[in-house]
Amino acid sequence: MNTLRNKVSLIGRLGAQPEVTTFETGKTLARFTMATNERYKGKDGEWYDNTQWHTVNAWGKIAERAKKALNKGQEVILEGKLIHQSYETKTGEKRYATIIEATEFLVLNQKTEPAAK
Repeated sequence: MNTLRNKVSLIGRLGAQPEVTTFETGKTLARFTMATNERYKGKDGEWYDNTQWHTVNAWGKIAERAKKALNKGQEVILEGKLIHQSYETKTGEKRYATIIEATEFLVLNQKTEPAAK
């Protein structure tokens, strides 16, 4: 192994439509959430679901593809890298966030949430 890599692969469902922003520089960002689910059997013999929500950023061509191809509820395979960020709130409190920066995705099915009536 010549180098160590920051790489993550997830299979999950989109929690919402991607929010796409184009900056003055011309760069495009698509931001969306993705849920992954793990099912396990507890010591009490009952089955439990552990759902994790992930914030995903996609830049450039990947963002443009996400805008066209991704919809709420779709099952997606995603590859990317972890980005750790810190920021300060208006009250001066330090906060931390972990974002997945997508490098590739593949839609597994076209299932989407039903439209609101």
